[in-house]
Amino acid sequence: MRMGLFKPLPMVLAGALHALSLAWPFASPAMQFSAEGLVAGQPVGWLNVVALALFARAIFACDTPRQAAGVAWWFTTSLLVGSWWWLYVSMNTYGGLHPVLAGTAVLALAGAVALLYAGAFFVYGLAVQSEQKPAAGRLKTQRVLAFAGAWLMAELARGTWFTGLPWGASGYGHVDGLLGKLAPWVGVYGLSILAALAAGLLASVLHSGILQKWPLAAVAAGFVGLLVMPQPSFTASTGSLAVTLLQGNIPQSEKFQANTGIPVALAWYKSELLAASTPLVMAPETAIPLLPQHLEPDYLPSLQAHFAGNTIHPERTALVGIPWGSRDGYTNSVLALGPTPTNGQLRRFDKYHLVPFGEYIPPFFKWFTDLLHIPLANFTQGDAAQPPLLSAGQRIAPNICYEDLFGEEMSALFRDEKAAPTILANFSNIAWFGNTIAIDQHRNISRMRSLEFERPMLRATNTGSTAIIDHRGRVVQELPRHTRGALVGQVEGRTGLTPYARATAAMGLWWLWAIAVLGLLGAWWVKKRY
Repeated sequence: MRMGLFKPLPMVLAGALHALSLAWPFASPAMQFSAEGLVAGQPVGWLNVVALALFARAIFACDTPRQAAGVAWWFTTSLLVGSWWWLYVSMNTYGGLHPVLAGTAVLALAGAVALLYAGAFFVYGLAVQSEQKPAAGRLKTQRVLAFAGAWLMAELARGTWFTGLPWGASGYGHVDGLLGKLAPWVGVYGLSILAALAAGLLASVLHSGILQKWPLAAVAAGFVGLLVMPQPSFTASTGSLAVTLLQGNIPQSEKFQANTGIPVALAWYKSELLAASTPLVMAPETAIPLLPQHLEPDYLPSLQAHFAGNTIHPERTALVGIPWGSRDGYTNSVLALGPTPTNGQLRRFDKYHLVPFGEYIPPFFKWFTDLLHIPLANFTQGDAAQPPLLSAGQRIAPNICYEDLFGEEMSALFRDEKAAPTILANFSNIAWFGNTIAIDQHRNISRMRSLEFERPMLRATNTGSTAIIDHRGRVVQELPRHTRGALVGQVEGRTGLTPYARATAAMGLWWLWAIAVLGLLGAWWVKKRY
């Protein structure tokens, strides 16, 4: 492929298809024909592989590392814009940023992150480039290995470097697919490289029209095996717990307004917390939108007395999102109302992984956050691996907003199996992004964490998706989005460790980095040998 003749449009379209595969955005009963079909809000695994195969075919046609880097940049810039376009809503609609500036910011962010993929596929080009053209079969083997290794390397870099932004990783396209059965073994990034391997083999057919018998047999055997393989179980039940999940549906434009959203939120959440009868009640991120010193003096003490003084459920607990601290330093927190430790201090979880620009201001970017008029935009970071909160015999591990994207950070809680959480709980406010596909994408991210750890995930959100997800990643109950209400249901806690939990708790993501490097080294070895 001559770089001067390269047309970016096919890669832009392929990247858009990849974004669509993460959560199909279009609702049409005629399209909802199967679990792997086009169901609104659900991932489409086969489309994910097809999009990657189109990308791989273009990569295989590249003659130089520079060409491969350019193809990768166009594909992933489109992929990321298609995955994150709703950031425009937060910046323009709620942040007040001019439409041109908001659109440019989304494009600039996607283009900057896509440089990681360009760099990885430049390395791909170095691994496969050869003065002598090898035999066709060896060429395909070499390039498939290098493609999968480079893809995984770029996915890991995006998910961990510069605080990490893994939203839209390939593996999330396989929550409902055949590959999803392997999530307890390899996690979301493992699914990413498996999808890349399948795409690379498919692309070798599209690129050359031939395929050696052994890869064809291996792919066929693998998919047949996944079809017939029973879902493994690595965990056991710790019993059921009745829960109430609150969804206030406070419009983001009013949420921090003194005469509208704040009094509505304070009144509605307090009323619902007092009325709930289940042992566990959850209210979303910043459900109480004020710092403690700005509340009425008896607001929190009256709620604490209500939950701590319950004789029917002595371990009854309410987990409530609230900014905690003072203007001199505050955290994005979940406050546990109910039984207190012997020191008399209320239990609390403080968010560890903060959102750049939204929750903390990177150096030299205060001017940008000032443009967006974000309230409470400079939180203090909480501690890593905070112990679970105890409630009614279950160990509950909170995560706030997009913290559930970082399974490797959550895995630190599983180093001690006896103290590991039995239930995961997400507290979010995605009202920043309106009624968009971001809600479905975030629900699918939570479902992936349930698959990886075989733990249920409770989701209490402001506008959706408020849901109970079981340890198999299935949505058991869900409130309609953008409605106000309480979801009452049962959740089953789990104990035990999946292979992914064991590996990642012990090594972080280093074992996956090693796989990525081995893929590239394997391609280089084939080049050198032949």
